[in-house]
Amino acid sequence: MTKTAVVTGASSGIGAATARRLAAEGYRVVLVARRKERLEALAAEIESAQGGAAARAVALDVTDAEAIKAFAAGLESCDVLVNNAGGAIGADPVAGADPGDWRSMFETNVLGALNFTQALLPKLIASGEGTVVMLTSTAGHIAYENGAGYAASKHAMHAMTATLRLELFDQPVRVIEIAPGMVMTDEFSVKRFGGDADKAASVYAGVPGPLLAEDVADCIAWSVTRPAHVNVDLMIVRPRAQAAQHKVYRVAE
Repeated sequence: MTKTAVVTGASSGIGAATARRLAAEGYRVVLVARRKERLEALAAEIESAQGGAAARAVALDVTDAEAIKAFAAGLESCDVLVNNAGGAIGADPVAGADPGDWRSMFETNVLGALNFTQALLPKLIASGEGTVVMLTSTAGHIAYENGAGYAASKHAMHAMTATLRLELFDQPVRVIEIAPGMVMTDEFSVKRFGGDADKAASVYAGVPGPLLAEDVADCIAWSVTRPAHVNVDLMIVRPRAQAAQHKVYRVAE
């Protein structure tokens, strides 16, 4: 039987790349995000490119717990859940940070993942070989200046992932954490800096070969397609140029 993978935040970036890759691996993909038109376009692209692969677009806000419960109730089965939806807002020091930005990040990054995990866990268990993938970040493992809100939310996701794995030790569900470093996508840094494209571009300026969304999708697909008894607890993936959070090689331009 064809397995079903639900991917949140699938309208762009890592989520869209993951949906394409899992469809190529033979999964029926359910694309979840708020932007309906983007999702529908991606679903049509996947079905055309994969020669009949099933792709379904579902416009949902990951913070709407009741809507997510209704979605889960109407889903016939779920074998894989990729909790990818989220992002960063602002780059301010703790002393000057906007609590509203922190609230938005926690609601999307942490509670969004919680909402989908809670709603789909019964179906993941019922599948007999379920997999939950949490997209965290290297920011969930080490702090850095002017990123406390985002780092705190990703640390919370890391803690939730580790706890969930302990709680499901006797259930047929793998819990995988993928923690990317510097990934250059169309929207992540632009959103972080309030639409300032120049400031967003400066994050990657001179970096030879930052990760792309497809690189992270490849890591997700590899982890998900291992034999059911193999759990990739944590994969930290960075571009070669990023030796650590604060140590990035840049070529002078």
